[in-house]
Amino acid sequence: MGRKRRLTGEAALHAAYNKTDHTPLLEAWGVHLDDDILRLALTHRSFANENGHLPNNERLEFLGDAVLGLSVAEQLYRQFPDRSESDISKMRAAVVNMYALAEVARTLNLGSNILLGRGEKLTGGDDKHSILADTVEALLGAIYLVHGFDVARETVLRIFADRISQAPTVGLTMDWKTVLLEKLSARSLGSPEYSTSVEGPAHEQIFTSVVSIDGVARGTGTGANKKEAEHAAAQAAVHGLSERA
Repeated sequence: MGRKRRLTGEAALHAAYNKTDHTPLLEAWGVHLDDDILRLALTHRSFANENGHLPNNERLEFLGDAVLGLSVAEQLYRQFPDRSESDISKMRAAVVNMYALAEVARTLNLGSNILLGRGEKLTGGDDKHSILADTVEALLGAIYLVHGFDVARETVLRIFADRISQAPTVGLTMDWKTVLLEKLSARSLGSPEYSTSVEGPAHEQIFTSVVSIDGVARGTGTGANKKEAEHAAAQAAVHGLSERA
């Protein structure tokens, strides 16, 4: 007998998807999604590209990122009415950063459901922070398209409830330089470079830092020392990246 022919294209997609029972995943999320939209939400670009450039989950990820950000921001605004804009911003970053999303994915056993290309499978793609985080957002995008914003928001608030409650503790100590590195890594962008200057007399110096990415200035911040200025610049860059997402 000849070698078994390897499936490609839609046949490969359906075969890979049907190997897994997705009922536990949907039960964990507390929603119903038809196979067509769920399959798309779980299709990583590595699988799609290996099988004839099928549609992947990146467009759903784009929607889910917006749903997640708004849902968490609104809840923080309502739940912590005495917090400043700066505090709420840090708290939101603590809830929706890549590592936090990856941990949510792990608690829901999401990794085993993701459709990955052979290369990603061999390198442990089903447990990579960026892939897990992106797939969480893709599923939220799918929920939004099928059920609307109210259900998507309810899903976010249920799944992220503990992290939202802990946000004042975690978020107010947020290292914005680390958050910026996470976002750049997730988007395969270059490393940040900081340029800091100082003005004023020795007893009241003001430091100004500019962070550049691939040679383009992305954020500016000031502080009483170099560290504060760099963190403020990194925070500005994170906000700018989020707005352009």
